[in-house]
Amino acid sequence: MPSSAPAALSHAPSPAPSPATVGTAYPDAVLFDLLTALLDSWTAWNHAAGSESAGRAWRAAYLRLTYGCGRYVPYEQLVREAAAEVGLPEAAAHALEANWLNLSPWPGALDALRALAPHCKLAVVTNCSTRLGTQAAELLPVRWDAIVTAEQAGVYKPDPQPYRAALEQLGVAPQRAAFVAGSSYDMFGTAAVGLRTYWHNHIGLPLVAGAPAPEIEARSLDGLVPWLARFGATRTVQS
Repeated sequence: MPSSAPAALSHAPSPAPSPATVGTAYPDAVLFDLLTALLDSWTAWNHAAGSESAGRAWRAAYLRLTYGCGRYVPYEQLVREAAAEVGLPEAAAHALEANWLNLSPWPGALDALRALAPHCKLAVVTNCSTRLGTQAAELLPVRWDAIVTAEQAGVYKPDPQPYRAALEQLGVAPQRAAFVAGSSYDMFGTAAVGLRTYWHNHIGLPLVAGAPAPEIEARSLDGLVPWLARFGATRTVQS
């Protein structure tokens, strides 16, 4: 971690809402995809590939491999295999990892995390190795309540297990949690688990064929906190 990194956000459990405020209650926990919902890893892939078009093709091949392989195969291996699939040299994968600690948060990510920290438990569920996933999570000034990687879960998303592992660590039921996705592949898993989902579709990708629609899709994180602040709005408000 660079010494100039901002101090970690701390958060405490919110007091139980009164009947009058239950309609605007935050969820008990918010789970995040890390490398596309919070961090701009697209720029890193494009840089390592040599161009935006090559980077997007490489990333698309990687997504197909990770979301289709099921049981965990080393993340670094899949990145190399995806590079070879689209005609990139293995050096591209090495360049991506060499730049790993320079991943930057998307605009609005830190503001959203600061706003949520007093109200919710915060967790990451990422399709990554434990080594690289932990390094990336530590780039954000958050005291995460859980960091679940595909390596730890033994399976890649959208298998339900990584999401369920995070919920189990947090001690939170699916109906009292929300998920912030960076890829529409996540919606297969969040729908199976029962997690309401905000898709931060920053680069405007189409919904993957057959994927359930998220509750919210947006090109930015601007609407995330207002949506979560109304998380309990469908509950009956006592007078």
